[in-house]
Amino acid sequence: MAEKTASLAGQAYERIRQNILNLTYPPGMPLTEAMLTKELNMSRSPVRSAIQKLEAEGLIVSDYHKSMTVKDLTDKDIREMYQFRELMESAAFQLIFSSGRYNEYSYRLEEKVVRMCALENNLYEWQRMDNAMHMEIISIFENSRINKIYENNLSELLRIGQYSVKNGMNIPKTNENLRKMVRHMRDGSFDKSYAILRDDHLITGKDSALKRRR
Repeated sequence: MAEKTASLAGQAYERIRQNILNLTYPPGMPLTEAMLTKELNMSRSPVRSAIQKLEAEGLIVSDYHKSMTVKDLTDKDIREMYQFRELMESAAFQLIFSSGRYNEYSYRLEEKVVRMCALENNLYEWQRMDNAMHMEIISIFENSRINKIYENNLSELLRIGQYSVKNGMNIPKTNENLRKMVRHMRDGSFDKSYAILRDDHLITGKDSALKRRR
């Protein structure tokens, strides 16, 4: 019985978490145990366990009245996240070129871009692969602490990224620009390749995400 409960709790966790990350449950949405048990067709026990785990991860927040909501995304959250990304990925791109590994990384990033092109009709999976591409960029640091910081923020990046696309960031155009970025990397051009990452991907992504409530 205990193993069955644990298994159901794991299923509840995965389903609620995915609904939060794919924006089925958007930021700020109120949640109740009754609503979740009905949607998942489960008893309260596994749902309650899943909620506790998601609260520990910061995806669900509760106030002193015990009301629950999906963690909100503020404009400040979005600006801070993109500022962090630009600082880290600018340094990573510079290191990719200064270390002479730009050709190697052009192929590593191209592998992710090819997958993104294949997923352009699936926003959630496309965004997951986009996150993987950015993780590939910062892998140049070979720094487990930096990797951990990125990993700890992937859930927020996933939600923000989907808002970017929903509010103006064009997936086919972005894919084409990323293919150009890869070609510029292969040609050894830091300025041209990083300009695409910064202007088309980071700045456009931030500006589009900030339109979500306007």
